Amino acid sequence: MPATSFLSILIIAIGLSADCFAVALSAGIAVKHVTFPNFLRLPLAFGIFQTLMTVLGWLAGSAVIDYISAYDHWLAFGLLVFIGGRMIWESFHEKDDKKARNYHSWPTLLALSIATSIDALAVGLSFAFLEVNIVMAAVTIGVTALVITAAGQLIGRRVGTLLGKWAEILGGAILIAIGIKILLEHLL
Repeated sequence: MPATSFLSILIIAIGLSADCFAVALSAGIAVKHVTFPNFLRLPLAFGIFQTLMTVLGWLAGSAVIDYISAYDHWLAFGLLVFIGGRMIWESFHEKDDKKARNYHSWPTLLALSIATSIDALAVGLSFAFLEVNIVMAAVTIGVTALVITAAGQLIGRRVGTLLGKWAEILGGAILIAIGIKILLEHLL
């Protein structure tokens, strides 16, 4: 099986960061006055959790790889299409957003970090079957989430909520495209 390239990992990282971007955009819109240390909390939390969940998924996948290696490309395809499809589906459905939410409190940060990194757990699982350098992948995913989250907060202070929906659609489409690419590489 060919190892997944850095460009593929970066594209996956950008797709995974769509939820982070949408939450950060919402935080940027909702929170008008924020100190620099509070500004850093969201990107750091999302970056750390994206990294950790990717590694946890990879560890879980590594434990079962011998049992399903003949079907690993189908599993990776299925996970990425499911995650991407769910992101697109969720972009068309109203979310329970409370404008008064304190995005920078520790309990809220923990809940948002876990919620936005569940997809990274599934992607990490698929990485175990694709001979991915997990250190490079996890760091790339974490740093990408950090940067995109920070950008989302800054953009959120400048624009309305319209971009959040399109970011999720694009992120989902990217994950689906990567899933199809992985499947085609193994079938052809």
